[in-house]
Amino acid sequence: MPKKHHIRLEQEERALLEGITRKGRASAQRQRAARILLLADANAQDGARSDEEIARAVRTTVRTVERIRQRCVEAGLDAVLERAATTRQYRRKLDGKGEAHLVALSCGPAPEGRTRWTLRLLAERLVELEIVEEISHETVRETLKKTNSSRGRKDSG
Repeated sequence: MPKKHHIRLEQEERALLEGITRKGRASAQRQRAARILLLADANAQDGARSDEEIARAVRTTVRTVERIRQRCVEAGLDAVLERAATTRQYRRKLDGKGEAHLVALSCGPAPEGRTRWTLRLLAERLVELEIVEEISHETVRETLKKTNSSRGRKDSG
């Protein structure tokens, strides 16, 4: 199948990509993209290699080679070399009031039959008290880590 997106690098672009691969200080993703683009360059002395040859030389998949070539043609060299900023936004499970409840709960007496609170017990209690609909023990851990409280100390405040 013929290639849809052909790479034709200018001398400056080629020098930039060769610098990235030669120094070895860039991220692995950036180095891989640079190597792929150098091998796919139609202006190179040897001409462009096939996607299969590039994939074998760089030890990646043919689909990755195709995607990098496509992104370079459509969005430019910088779009390939730089990671896209994440647009995902996370909704906080605990607001300030919820965090205060969690800290107060963890500093209080342990539940019946226990010597101290566990992260899972704290998460379950927050749900029982209807402070949150659901919460993981990991979120509880991260929240408590931000505070100076320690569930293991007798005087944890």
